[in-house]
Amino acid sequence: MNRPPSRSQVFDRAVDRLDVGPRFTEHDAVRLNRMFRGSSALEMLEGVIADDLAGEIAMVSSFGAESAVLLHLVAQVRPSVPVLFLETRKHFPETLAYRDALADRIGLTDLRVLTPDETELSEKDESGLRWSYDPDGCCEIRKVRPLATALERFDASITGRKAFQSSTRASLPRFEIDGSDAHGRLKINPLIDWNTDDITAYFEAHDLPRHPLVERGFPSIGCAPCTHKVAPGEDPRSGRWKGWDKTECGIHKPGEEPFL
Repeated sequence: MNRPPSRSQVFDRAVDRLDVGPRFTEHDAVRLNRMFRGSSALEMLEGVIADDLAGEIAMVSSFGAESAVLLHLVAQVRPSVPVLFLETRKHFPETLAYRDALADRIGLTDLRVLTPDETELSEKDESGLRWSYDPDGCCEIRKVRPLATALERFDASITGRKAFQSSTRASLPRFEIDGSDAHGRLKINPLIDWNTDDITAYFEAHDLPRHPLVERGFPSIGCAPCTHKVAPGEDPRSGRWKGWDKTECGIHKPGEEPFL
C-alpha cells in the first residue's frame, strides 16, 4: 500500500520547486499560500521556520497592542529568530517598558533595536517636529530607511498584520512578495485571518500581558505624537495619524519611491 508523503517530504518537494536564490517570486508566494491553506498559524510557522522554507528570516514587531500573540507563537518555534524593533525615539515610554518585559517573559533571545541615522535626523528633522507637518517624511526617516537597511541581509520577514485592522489590509494573503523586482523578499502574515476574538482567546489561554495603553483606549499603538484614542466601534487604526490622509507608516508599501 502506498503511504502518503510525510510533512518533511512535502516541504522538501516544495523547496525544490521554489526558485533558486536568496529572494522569492510571486509564483513562490502562490505556492506557499497553497501549501499552508488550512494550516493553523503555529503549523505554518513551524513549517516555514523549523523547516527553513524561507531562508534567513526575521520578525518585525512594534510591541504594540496585539504583538504578544505573534511573538509568543514565533518563540514557541524558535526563540532565537531575530526580532526587529524600530526605535523611532517617539514611542510612548509604556511601549519601551512593555517591549523589554515581554521579550523577557516569552524568552526572545535576539531582540534588535533599530535607530534612525543620526546625520539624517539632524539634517531633516533637527527640531524633532517633522511628524507635525510631514508625517510621511518622519516615518521615512525613523522607520522605513532603518528597516530597509536591517532587512537587506534577510530573505523573509514576519509581520503581525491582520485583515480586520483596516480596509488596506482586508485582502492580504499569508505570503506575499515585498518588493517590485523580479525577485523580492518574502513577507509572511501568519495572523492575517485572525479576528479580535481569536486574539483575545490567545492572550487568555497563554496568560500573556497586555500593552498597558490598551485599557486606556488605544487599540493600535504607534509613535506617541501620531497615536490617539479610538472610540468604541471605530476602526482600530483610526487613531493613527488622525486628521491625515495616511493609514500606514510606509514599511508595508513595497516598491514605492522614498518620500524625501
